[in-house]
Amino acid sequence: MTLALLIDFGSTYTKLRAIDVQAAEIIATAQGPSTATTDITVGLDAALDDLRGQLGKISDFRYRLASSSAAGGLRMITVGLVPDLTAKAARLAALGAGAKVAGTYSFELTSGDMAEFIAAEPDILLLSGGTDGGNHKVIEHNAEMIAASGLACPVVVAGNRSAADTVAGILSSAGIRAIIAENVMPRHLELNIEPAREAIRQVFIEHIVHAKGIDRAQENFDAVLMPTPAAVLQGAQLLSDGTLARPGLGPLLVVDIGGATTDVHSVCDGLPCDSGVIYHGLAEPYAKRTVEGDLGMRHTARNIVAEVGVDVIADNAELEKKQVEALLERTERDVDWLPDTENERRFDRTLARAATLISVTRHAGHHETVYSAHGPVTLQRGKDLNQVETIIGTGGVLVHSENAQAILSAALAGDDAPLALRPRSAKIMLDKDYALYACGLLGSVAPEDALRLGLNMLHQGEDDHGACTA
Repeated sequence: MTLALLIDFGSTYTKLRAIDVQAAEIIATAQGPSTATTDITVGLDAALDDLRGQLGKISDFRYRLASSSAAGGLRMITVGLVPDLTAKAARLAALGAGAKVAGTYSFELTSGDMAEFIAAEPDILLLSGGTDGGNHKVIEHNAEMIAASGLACPVVVAGNRSAADTVAGILSSAGIRAIIAENVMPRHLELNIEPAREAIRQVFIEHIVHAKGIDRAQENFDAVLMPTPAAVLQGAQLLSDGTLARPGLGPLLVVDIGGATTDVHSVCDGLPCDSGVIYHGLAEPYAKRTVEGDLGMRHTARNIVAEVGVDVIADNAELEKKQVEALLERTERDVDWLPDTENERRFDRTLARAATLISVTRHAGHHETVYSAHGPVTLQRGKDLNQVETIIGTGGVLVHSENAQAILSAALAGDDAPLALRPRSAKIMLDKDYALYACGLLGSVAPEDALRLGLNMLHQGEDDHGACTA
């Protein structure tokens, strides 16, 4: 067998997947507590011992690759010129690269902004602003503010190319490493985020891996390739696009419901599906990721209830409002609790369904009607997900639910937000093995095998009676 060891240094657990590459199957899984804040090798060694007990020996892996979201993940601040243009493009680039965006700023930075930068302790800063040949004063001013702030993290410069050398010089003179990438918006409304994503990934590999202490475990793997969210997005894109030899699933959506956030990934062009609709605004990335930090199943559960209303949660979970409040209080006291009673399970499912509904609605674009001299015109802002054919769910509440189908069906278009461009109909699948990151990592070295692995690992959503649904 040709074997691969795929490691995810997570915030809570270090997860391992042993893959039979030719068979495209997971042959063993293991995990240990994440110990990035003390000694990351402790958690990894515990997981390796578990894997060794299952496999007998673990020394013959052809590939040993890792991703990481340990110690808080990749924290970034993004800066642009106009909020809906270069600042938005920079944020999209950061999220697509797998970063946790700690702040997004626009226009000329102030001393108050710089105090917030220092307090946020970012790992990387993405500095953009101006189309190529356009405004250069703002990005140069912002570079001077950053240089004078004492901020020590690397800065990816992805703005007006005419100002790039000047900006890099300002930063370098202050001892700040500046990495020049192509402009995230070289022309008005034209998105170009892949070069910035790649630059962020290289900084992550060269600097952040060392900063998080992951390189102390280097003898157990060949390379840390990317942040875990970027690996998940890469796996999703491989599953969607396929390869030259094997077709993928087509346009798809991934909903990852976690304790602190709900992440949504989409892979599709997002262009208008209906005739007569005019796209308006900044183009959306083909492979897009959004992170909803207020929609976590544990850390921010009260926000979910506040968003939809306690009455709605109580009705849908068949509970009284005082029972909902009691469960929220328990969640806030112990974010690690797991549902044990039927009431608790209904509460968890209802929370997860609400998190799905809200996060996918935010991720999707929407229609709006404007009136011109020739009558009403329908505009599309954001990404049209009507074309999505497959929804993949992952995260503990989905993997362990008796009715993941009911939770994920909240991602479909509905009367609750009739102008939101959510999927009209889709096959619902589950990543029960938490293997999307593994698919993304393996795809970097063996894309055909990674695609087969991804297709093999997905399970159709099941209802309460165990029947597969489409």
